[in-house]
Amino acid sequence: MQVRWLQCSYPKNNPEVFKTDNIVPLVKLKTSPAMISIEPNDLLLFARVVEDGSFTRAGERLGLPKSTVSRRLAGLEAQLGERLMLRTTRKLTLTDFGHNVLEHARQVMSEVQAAAELAQHRQAEPSGQLRISIPNDFANVVLGQLLADFTVKYPRIALQVDVSPRRVDLISENFDLAIRMGTLDDDAAIAARRLAVFSSSLYASPLYLRQHGTPHEPGDLMRHAALQLAAPQREARPWLLTREHATWQDTPPCRTTANSPELLLRLARAGAGITAVADHFVEPYVASGELKPVLPDWCLPPIEAWAVFPGRRLMPARTRAFLDALDAEFSAPRCQAARARAAQSRQERIEAARLEKREA
Repeated sequence: MQVRWLQCSYPKNNPEVFKTDNIVPLVKLKTSPAMISIEPNDLLLFARVVEDGSFTRAGERLGLPKSTVSRRLAGLEAQLGERLMLRTTRKLTLTDFGHNVLEHARQVMSEVQAAAELAQHRQAEPSGQLRISIPNDFANVVLGQLLADFTVKYPRIALQVDVSPRRVDLISENFDLAIRMGTLDDDAAIAARRLAVFSSSLYASPLYLRQHGTPHEPGDLMRHAALQLAAPQREARPWLLTREHATWQDTPPCRTTANSPELLLRLARAGAGITAVADHFVEPYVASGELKPVLPDWCLPPIEAWAVFPGRRLMPARTRAFLDALDAEFSAPRCQAARARAAQSRQERIEAARLEKREA
């Protein structure tokens, strides 16, 4: 297999002019004995000659001698096996084959220009208004410090944060980015990046368990009060529990539904019922004794956190900066350590529950 690398760069003083002598790996063509090997730079050169209508003018814009331009186009025609243009002393006339090849050459030129614009875009200092939507609990518990640091690092970005629990329409409401939890809708206009995965469990206060008893099997939950996270249709979500190869799914009697995990945690700590919540967020309350795990050897489905944004071709620098900040936050040692502690604590509770059952 042969590989051909595109050679192209833009002078700083004129981004519309490109030279073909600076190597920037961008495009590679695979060839086989049954395929023609084409130099992408020659396609760019061909498109520029047609645009300028002259070998001389194209050579001047590209910083190449007219003889080099002529030689390379002649080589391209030899590779393709047909004439691309008819040349006289006064004008250039495209052949039918030349018209067809020109469409592909212009596509190559468009991709090169897009790559150069992207590079210039990323190097520019991010500025302007950045509209983001984040669930209230996630913003307060997880991203509060990140938001503060971001505004200090990028003073030219005006941050506008929506903390409503609803799923905003990124396109029609002109949002740059949103944080979403759980399953995403299938939307071709939206791109997504997974930020983190959180394990989750059932929890209740010691007061509630003393008053109402401790469930020992998932079926026991049907005799308890559930504090449920509301679904988009405002209905209670069924709980799906798994343990090795066993599965249980049902909707326990629901005393309260809310679209705020933080509120459900407060109600659970006050003895109002049993709630399902991400282990990462409940660790401080378990350590303080305000909450206890329920059915610790049974697992709820993990909760995924996503950053979603319009799937446009060129992302604004301000959105890119915030997305990079999110990536850095969730890959930071302190965040990884917190998730590791939660996972270790959960595993210890599972082992303790299994040991208790064996001894019983």
